[in-house]
Amino acid sequence: MINYRYTVRRKIMLERVASYIWGTGLLVLLLGTGLCLSFRLRFFQFWGWKTILRRTFGSLRTKSGKGGTSLTQFQTFSTALAAAMGTGNILGVAAALCLGGAGAIFWMWVSALLGMALTYSENVLALRYARTLPDGTKTGGPMAYLRFGLHSPVLAVFYSLCCIGASLGMGNMTQSSAISTLAAEAFSLPPLWTGIGVTLLLGIILLRGTRSTGKVIQWLMPVLSAVYLLAALGVIFRNAAALPAAFGQIFREAFGLHAVGGGISGAVLQRAVQTGLRHGVFSNEAGLGSSALVHAGGSSEDAQLQGMWSMVEVALDTLVCCTLTALAVLTSGAMTQADNAGSIISAAFSGVFGQAAPELMAGITALFAFCTLIGWCCCGEQAVRYLGGEAWRLPYRVLFCLAAGVGAVVSLRSVWALSDIANGLMAVPNLLGLLLLGKQIGTQREK
Repeated sequence: MINYRYTVRRKIMLERVASYIWGTGLLVLLLGTGLCLSFRLRFFQFWGWKTILRRTFGSLRTKSGKGGTSLTQFQTFSTALAAAMGTGNILGVAAALCLGGAGAIFWMWVSALLGMALTYSENVLALRYARTLPDGTKTGGPMAYLRFGLHSPVLAVFYSLCCIGASLGMGNMTQSSAISTLAAEAFSLPPLWTGIGVTLLLGIILLRGTRSTGKVIQWLMPVLSAVYLLAALGVIFRNAAALPAAFGQIFREAFGLHAVGGGISGAVLQRAVQTGLRHGVFSNEAGLGSSALVHAGGSSEDAQLQGMWSMVEVALDTLVCCTLTALAVLTSGAMTQADNAGSIISAAFSGVFGQAAPELMAGITALFAFCTLIGWCCCGEQAVRYLGGEAWRLPYRVLFCLAAGVGAVVSLRSVWALSDIANGLMAVPNLLGLLLLGKQIGTQREK
């Protein structure tokens, strides 16, 4: 009984700490930094898309000049996208609608637009201060510009430790837990068998090296994303008549307006803003530095190009994927048919896919979660290599695979809280670095 009470108190304490870290202060810091950097970039994320698309997808026609163990440009893009896109783009959106109403989607858009300035700046600085290892592989990320830009090894080590914690928590155990839960509900698979399967499959991919990881992600992410987006579009087109009402609900509730009478509700407004901004940050991870960790290990040395690729990642993650999920839910009327995220998603897609919807969505969501596992392994690996060198790369990958197996079979309430804490603590030194080195970002863009 004493141990049980201690466990409950520990979980409650961790959740309170996580809630405090991810409170209004950090969200204001994230968005304030994003706004400051947007001014530095002259709001490039709003008017520069012709240039962005030409420089990014247009550059894929040109073969990379570097080989070795580095990721190609498209592999880097796919891996960074995999780290960001996951269960949050499907179940997380449904949860945001439950907690913050349709207006939360508008504030997710706001977080994405400002987040593009953050992630662009992260990648420009990560490439500017990246270091090349003897085997030709680049290592960098926020640790590099915290140490060599701010000249603060302490902040760099602190960020690296938090990154490793987040990679094993949110990027690993929580994802394998989601896979296990979905497999049990949709296919009646025991968690133990799911855990063994995830561990073995992850080990086969990760232990073969960076190139193997990149090859898996570069075909899996585009195919998986296309399948899901087509499925969501199918639901939206089937309920196209409800689209105007869905957009009206999003904009109306975003500012706390009542559907009847046009009055303003402060409670509705506050809930929509907080839920939308928080879920937006969790979805696209702008401000955490995860995209910069992946791009720093790629083959390209063009800092502006990597920054533009990261903008595309945020746009696809939040402005496209999350928006289509929200519209599929709102136009289908699924919010009135179920009361939890998983059931809402199944209800939304059942109008097109019938009784196969739960299994289909479980399979797609589980594959997204598996891609997130691979993407976050690359993020954590950069931090491990910064702290301990190349020798710790293989032990970390082995530990990462084992942690995925554990996550599939254990209760993760405390792990979720610890992951939230690690994520929040990652953001603080990273945002300080972006603010203090912001002048270099503007100069870099003008060159």
